[in-house]
Amino acid sequence: MSATTASATASLLADGDRQALPAILGVRARFDESLAPFTSWKIGGPADALVQCHSEADVAAVMRLCFARKLPWFVLGSGSNLLVGDGGMRGIVIRLGGAFAEVTVNVEAGAVFVQAGASAGMAAMTAKAASAGALGVGSLAGIPGTAGGSLRMNAGTDREMGDFVHEVWVQSPSRPEPHAVSVQYYYRHTTLARDAIVSRVTLRFERGDVAAVREEMQQRLVRRKSTQPIALPNAGSCFRNPPGDKAARLIEAAGAKGWRAGGAEVSPLHANFINNTGGASAKDVATLLARVRRAVNDRFGVELQLEVHLVGVFVDREEE
Repeated sequence: MSATTASATASLLADGDRQALPAILGVRARFDESLAPFTSWKIGGPADALVQCHSEADVAAVMRLCFARKLPWFVLGSGSNLLVGDGGMRGIVIRLGGAFAEVTVNVEAGAVFVQAGASAGMAAMTAKAASAGALGVGSLAGIPGTAGGSLRMNAGTDREMGDFVHEVWVQSPSRPEPHAVSVQYYYRHTTLARDAIVSRVTLRFERGDVAAVREEMQQRLVRRKSTQPIALPNAGSCFRNPPGDKAARLIEAAGAKGWRAGGAEVSPLHANFINNTGGASAKDVATLLARVRRAVNDRFGVELQLEVHLVGVFVDREEE
């Protein structure tokens, strides 16, 4: 292992940090834990600390520790839009569970209000909303991941999550108690501060006929499953659609369908997906991402923008 790799993969936690986290969270604080099982690509090296926060009080306590000790941290939701380097992540990786997975639905004056914790699955949230007749919820159906992650990236299809947001609550190291914030929404990004952890969100939908809403959502789910590779580990669409075009069309036209690097493959079914066909490394996926971007730029003069996020330390497995 090179000196550079050794430095990049060395834990940032002091002995005091490794004692403080279990004092806050008990057995829900683990150390040097592989992140691969927690990402949809099934790729990722170890985290210095992987902690489970089940309440806003848990998050506040961890945020205070990070602030006091100047520790880096990262929130890992369902890992559905994330490529974690094989060298893992330094500092504290936070996963939200417990109360953060709850979804409640209320109907008031012809409107459907859905309050979801940040780790609530989008599938459960949209299903409950549809059962109350939430008009437009079909545009969020089939999106992998959690409510918090989908909010941060403003996920959606013909309509986006930001179209329905009524209220957002966050926590941060400098302001650890949950508080409401105003957010602006754009294509696949928002104005949420980088140091803000989404704790909960309330969405507002107009109310329509329950049977019609559920039927529309089911049709969308069937169509999505028939056009996307759901049998293999992947992270969904890798690139944003450029204005007036589709990333998948450009990638396919550039001849990249089926390209491979190690265990990673540009999906033969949907060109904007990269599958882990077995044993793929983060470097394999990153190599394909770079090749695809270069091919589309060379052929069409279009610079594709990543929709997936690359985090952590990227190293050759031989160096680990």
